[in-house]
Parts: sequence; C-alpha cells; structure tokens
Amino acid sequence: MTDKQEITIVLVDDQAIVRAAFRSLLDRVSHFRVVGDVGTAREAIDMIGELRPDVVLLDITMPGLSGIDAVAPIKKASPRTRVLMASQHEGQKFVRQALMAGADGYLSKDSEPEELALAIESIRRGDSYLSPKVAGSIMTQAARGEAPPTDDGTALAVLTPREREVFQLLALGKANKEVAAMLHLSLGTIKKHRENLQRKLDCHSAAELARLAIREGLLSV
Repeated sequence: MTDKQEITIVLVDDQAIVRAAFRSLLDRVSHFRVVGDVGTAREAIDMIGELRPDVVLLDITMPGLSGIDAVAPIKKASPRTRVLMASQHEGQKFVRQALMAGADGYLSKDSEPEELALAIESIRRGDSYLSPKVAGSIMTQAARGEAPPTDDGTALAVLTPREREVFQLLALGKANKEVAAMLHLSLGTIKKHRENLQRKLDCHSAAELARLAIREGLLSV
C-alpha cells in the first residue's frame, strides 16, 4: 500500500490557542503538513500567495478583513488552494455567504476532532464539504419555516470589499488615522469611505457600527 500524498495546510485564525489546537490535531495525521499559521486574513493572503498550500483552514470572525471577504483574494493569490471555513457560526446566512464567496467547505468548530481530517481530505480531492452540525442547523431553520434570504442575507451586501474592511476596523474602534495607516490609504480616502458607510448603513457612530458588526457575526461580543 502506497503512502497518501502529502497535503500542505495553512491555518488562519485570530486566536493563537485555536491555531495551536488545530495544529496539534493535524500533526497526528502523517500526510498532513502545516506549513504556516497566521492571525489576520490580510497577512494570510500574502503568506498563501508565497506558500501555495493545498488547503487553507479559515476563520470568519477576525479583526480587519473577515474570513468571508478573504476567500476571493486567497483564491486569486493561489488558485489551486482549497478553502475550508472553520467557524462557530452555524446558521445558513454565514454558510451561504461563505460558499458564495468561493469557499470549498464549511466546518463547525463544535465538530468532533475526527471530522477535521475528513473535511480536509474531501475538499482536497475536489469535493465540497458541509459539516453535519452546520447542515443540521440549516435543516432546523428550514423546519421552523425560516426561509433562506433572497439576497446574500446581510445588511453589508451593499458594501464593496474595501468598504467592508474599513467598516470592520472602524467597528473595532479604530480612528480614521489608524485605519489609513493599517490599509496604506490616505486619510482623505478613509474619511470618504466612512461617509459612504454612514450613508449606506445608516450608522452614524462607532458604537452603531460595532453593534451592526456583532449582529452580522463579523465581531465577537
């Protein structure tokens, strides 16, 4: 019997302890090799473009660029890389957003450890993967008569990817100057983005932006 082909993996999660836990689980599988881990989506895009891993394990709720907004840039940086979302969010809104963004699979962080390897193997060979816990949650919502959204299910659908990124940083309480420095944009550009956000979202303070970000699952409470 021949050995299985090695699968290279990059871990992206803002919580170091979660990345360490995933790494520990993956190290138990002989043909899995974690080649990098990082705490922000923007850093991940650069790393993935350089390392070209087979699979990326990607969180949704992170400061700055969210996991969902990072899927397309990751695919652009490394087209052959498969993306597995790993999130505590199990509702259909998040699953739908992730899959529409181009994710290849969706794993609940509340899954059994053995499921992680199964999900990675599935998407690596070209199949899609949906965690049973996530599928069960969607079925429960359907049984309750909760219809799927007719658009992408989020108040943030009207925003461009850059506006979503600015939105998250402002929701974290960052000042305009801080956001400009982090995104390498001019202060005037950030002010214009902020004006557009206030108009599009009808949010006129950092507190209102934060509440919306929490409601949309882009910030943790």
